[in-house]
Amino acid sequence: MSTFSEMLRRAKADIDEIGTSQAAEFLDEGWLLIDVREPGEYQLGAIPGSLNFPRGTLEVNIEGNIPDRKTRIMTVCNSGGRSALAAATLQELGYTRVVSVDGGFQQWRDEGRSCYKPRVLTSDQCNRYARHLTLPEIGEEGQAKLLDAEVLLLGAGGLGSPAALYLAAAGVGKLGVVDMGSVDLSNLQRQVMHSHYDVGERKVDSAEKAVTGLNPGVDVVTYDIRLQADNVADIVSGYDVIVDGCNNLEGHYLLDDVSVRLGVPVVHGSVRRFEGRVTVFDPCKGPTFRDLVSISSQNAQDDDYSKVCVLGVLPGIVGTLQTLEALKLILGIGDPLVGRLLVFDALKATFSEFELLSENRNDVE
Repeated sequence: MSTFSEMLRRAKADIDEIGTSQAAEFLDEGWLLIDVREPGEYQLGAIPGSLNFPRGTLEVNIEGNIPDRKTRIMTVCNSGGRSALAAATLQELGYTRVVSVDGGFQQWRDEGRSCYKPRVLTSDQCNRYARHLTLPEIGEEGQAKLLDAEVLLLGAGGLGSPAALYLAAAGVGKLGVVDMGSVDLSNLQRQVMHSHYDVGERKVDSAEKAVTGLNPGVDVVTYDIRLQADNVADIVSGYDVIVDGCNNLEGHYLLDDVSVRLGVPVVHGSVRRFEGRVTVFDPCKGPTFRDLVSISSQNAQDDDYSKVCVLGVLPGIVGTLQTLEALKLILGIGDPLVGRLLVFDALKATFSEFELLSENRNDVE
């Protein structure tokens, strides 16, 4: 009958171990770091970017969450014992690129390396966002970013409807909604956040009701006013990302000016007949709205929902894509549409991509 020391000695003989310095290099190279400590230990302090799969449930959870047996994995615990056993277990399960961090989190912290205290999710939050928590690209750290995020939504109409609902479903902590209109029966063909029974109600009130009905944990702040030069900075200030569902050119330009001034990224979307467009204007990294269009009466007319017809489902597609881009910006994952314009042709069901150049970079910098 083996003792723990004998089991650990055999495990260490069968695996590769690395020091904390090499672990830091591997993290920069994209290795996945699995912390096998218990949740209570993990919550007291952890290595940024790590995922918490406790040693006792590792075999149960790993295959469903990380199915690719060629994934580059580092295991870490407090000092290196449990992580060595975990690495041996992963090798037995067929994972071919696994190392254990000798010295563990204790040595990492004692060396003054970067640490953070993970946000502790409630049991209800763990249940609600379970499908996010099992995605390595999100996990508890990413979900905490979403819960702390503040997103401003301009417009509670066709684009704003799917954006508001999916941002709320994702767990965005604070959602600001700007719209001074009322729910109209003729708009329900595309403004799916509102119902037949909301006709005549203020859009921001209907939006708040829909969002909190889906996720009561979201703090909804409503602005039942028109976006103007004298209020846009006060409204935008403090938000992390703006989702632009505005339906007039003047609003786009007001937003563009304040975005550049405050350095807040804007996820832009527009629809016309059977065509939708999505891009990200990040004044710190790429082109802005002024690089996309020039002011003209024709453009102003084309951007006005009251004058241009649109296939009802199209704003749903574009608004959902805007939400996707906003979530990527918050989480810091993927390749956001900065400097790229994505155009969707609904009749052909095709996407085209165009490069956007920063003609007005002097205004940004």
